[in-house]
Amino acid sequence: MIAWYDRDDFWETFLPTLFSQRRWEAAPAEVDNLLELTGLEPDAHVLDLCCGPGRHSLEMARRGFRVTGVDRTACYLEAARQKAAEEKLEVEFVREDMRHFSRPGAFDAALNLFTSFGYFEDPADDLQVARNLCISLKPGGKLVMEMMGKEVLARVFQERDWFWLDEEAGAIMLEERTLSQGWGWIENTWTLLQGNKRKAYTISHRLYAGTELASLLHQAGFASVALFGGLDGSSYNQHARRLVALAEAKK
Repeated sequence: MIAWYDRDDFWETFLPTLFSQRRWEAAPAEVDNLLELTGLEPDAHVLDLCCGPGRHSLEMARRGFRVTGVDRTACYLEAARQKAAEEKLEVEFVREDMRHFSRPGAFDAALNLFTSFGYFEDPADDLQVARNLCISLKPGGKLVMEMMGKEVLARVFQERDWFWLDEEAGAIMLEERTLSQGWGWIENTWTLLQGNKRKAYTISHRLYAGTELASLLHQAGFASVALFGGLDGSSYNQHARRLVALAEAKK
């Protein structure tokens, strides 16, 4: 059976949901926050792991960074390359599984954003991805990971909800969520309804508490890890909206 994350039809079906116009418009402010968090200067070489159609890769390139975007979905990479060509931006886009991509000592910084981590049933795969990221950084290089933290989810959890995906077109999105493994794993069933058409997929991933993610990154070889409640550098506390880890490679 093909895992959900290896299904091109899933990524194609939910492209408008995952990468809405609102999310594209948010990219510049998110990059502002990333630069404030990391202290990166233009011309730095940045890895955007699980770059999708290039929201952050393209914005970083617009600001003078050398960017390598890596993703497993061909149609997303093709869309990103097309946007880069239209804007005459030089961005390297690579199709590769995150468990396999590494370039020792190549990058000043690495990004893994929008809960693009923890997809694999074997925890050893998560550790391998984290090690790949650490290996790929130059001494003192920085990694920013951003995801839905376990503590944040516990505060806002809803078993099911729905929203209009496209009210004019009559497209409705239903979501049902199930927790397992002692709050260590979540399964989300996404159902898209439009007229008499129905498409449903179940996606799943591991949930990390802040301390669990920090421990994993230390195990992967990072020298230090700081946790935040958003890309804006806010505290990871009871008011956090997301879980953000800023990890630094050994110097």
